[in-house]
Amino acid sequence: MKHPISIYAEMTPNPDVMKFVTDRALISEGGTAEFTSKSQATGYSPLAVELFNFPFVARVFISGNFVSVTKDDTLSWDMIAMQMRTYMHEWLTDNLEAVTLIPEPDHANSDEAPASDRKGGPASTAASSFAAHEIDEKILALIEEYVQPAVESDGGAIEYRGFSEGVVHVAMRGACAGCPSSTQTLKGGIEQLLQQHLPEVKEVVSL
Repeated sequence: MKHPISIYAEMTPNPDVMKFVTDRALISEGGTAEFTSKSQATGYSPLAVELFNFPFVARVFISGNFVSVTKDDTLSWDMIAMQMRTYMHEWLTDNLEAVTLIPEPDHANSDEAPASDRKGGPASTAASSFAAHEIDEKILALIEEYVQPAVESDGGAIEYRGFSEGVVHVAMRGACAGCPSSTQTLKGGIEQLLQQHLPEVKEVVSL
């Protein structure tokens, strides 16, 4: 059975990342999935598994209705963007599920195998070694309302990990991971926003 879909590609602030946007959800609402190898994607995302068959693909990030693909430096996007868009269009037309199991937030930095069904998202709880704090919910609310929409538009995501001794710990994912402008975004945008609303916040750092 065919599943009609439209898809287009757009550049992101990270020159190594291209964002491919579709007209249907690719993962359950609020969920994100990021992988840095075919073995990590196995059991979680059949789409990501297929994308890693392209030798230049270094990372795959899936959120909402888009896929952010990070390439290595062997080829330019001018040479491969159309090929990737066409391939994803054909695959998503033939397959309904891009993600079958949502991994833990730090799965892209581990080699763990699938365990059980999980829910996760840009502001899933402080996933973590951090103790719960009374301002966790306030920080999460600010990130979800003001930060996450802008980050998603750039093909990425931000995960709140915890608050300790005045420091907000977050993880930047997708196109935002390794982006040359991510430090400016973190300090000039997110940090100032949280400090304006929460005097307890002294600094924001990315894990």
